[in-house]
Amino acid sequence: MGCLFKSQLTNSSTTQSLLPQAILSLAKKKNNSTSFLFWCIVSIAMEMVTKLASERPVVIFSKSSCCMCHTIKTLFYEFGVNPTVYELDEIPRGFELEQALLRFGCSPSVPVVYIGGEFVGGANEVMSLHLNRSLIPMLRRAGALWV
Repeated sequence: MGCLFKSQLTNSSTTQSLLPQAILSLAKKKNNSTSFLFWCIVSIAMEMVTKLASERPVVIFSKSSCCMCHTIKTLFYEFGVNPTVYELDEIPRGFELEQALLRFGCSPSVPVVYIGGEFVGGANEVMSLHLNRSLIPMLRRAGALWV
């Protein structure tokens, strides 16, 4: 279990590139508006979520202390799927990613599952897919299962 792209989120040059000079100068024009700067960070984080979700067959945004996150990760591991897991409470910029997930309409913000780059949803949606026998075929189509 872990974060395959943790280096992307902890790398200081990545962090600096998340706030391009144009956004910083615009924030200064707005009298260093904290809410504007926060909005910019969340907008960029939304793009990061989309990018991260498209890079692997199964991506789970999770929190290490969340029992439903644990349940969903366990379900995938039991199937033999090796999801990429981003523990939002353990990675730098995790708060911004969580805010982006909330902006996408995820409530609660975790767990959030993407399969084949497509948003699936949270625990309820994943369990519903599993119960109606749609989850395994979806995982096969995404290349996350071979059997």
